[in-house]
Amino acid sequence: MRLDKLLVHAAYGSRKQVQQLIRRKQVQVNGKVAVTGKLKVTPPQDQVTVAGQSVHYQQFYYYMLNKPAGTLSATTDKHQKTVLALLSTADWRQDLFPVGRLDKDTTGLLLLTNDGQMAHQLLSPKRQVAKIYQAIIAGLVTATDQQTFKQGITTKAGYHFQPAELTILKTDPQQQKSWIQITLREGKYHEVKRLFQAVEKEVLQLKRLQMGPLTLDPALKAGEYRPLTSSEIEALKTSLCNSK
Repeated sequence: MRLDKLLVHAAYGSRKQVQQLIRRKQVQVNGKVAVTGKLKVTPPQDQVTVAGQSVHYQQFYYYMLNKPAGTLSATTDKHQKTVLALLSTADWRQDLFPVGRLDKDTTGLLLLTNDGQMAHQLLSPKRQVAKIYQAIIAGLVTATDQQTFKQGITTKAGYHFQPAELTILKTDPQQQKSWIQITLREGKYHEVKRLFQAVEKEVLQLKRLQMGPLTLDPALKAGEYRPLTSSEIEALKTSLCNSK
């Protein structure tokens, strides 16, 4: 790949900033000063340094975030805090983005990456990637609701939702609340909330626990994140290959 592209990927700045580093003779390739960003390099065989420091090149980054309530699943926002603002300075990259959107008040598993192809595959309705949520519902969820969800729902407004697996974990008649788990394979906008609205119930709290084979690490507190392990990345790729 081109030297300037490698340095941009390695977070040394924009293309213009990288060109300035090269003009100031701060970039070396295999011990020789680089004179152009067009130079072709092959990481990791070619040793690239900037101001004497070795450049670590990694094409794709994957982070598991336990999204807290009150943050937006977006890359930027002028008025509200986004999930990328939770990253440390060392981990923040301009090309990172959240895979899919969790509502501002929804918590739990959110994947941050710069791997556009994987993100597209995880979100594609054709792939039928399972997404598992737990929720607290205002009202008593019944076996009838379970059957309705299993058959798929068409709302009064004409929106159709594919079948969803609804499990009742607990109900409290005194509080008129239910604790449930639901598995979706579609991922439409506000899907869980709209499904329960269709059976005249309200979602009070919603948390995503799983996306495909990727499960929220229970050691992560709200707002914390960590890189995916190599086995987690491999599991994601394998599941997507098997879902073609």
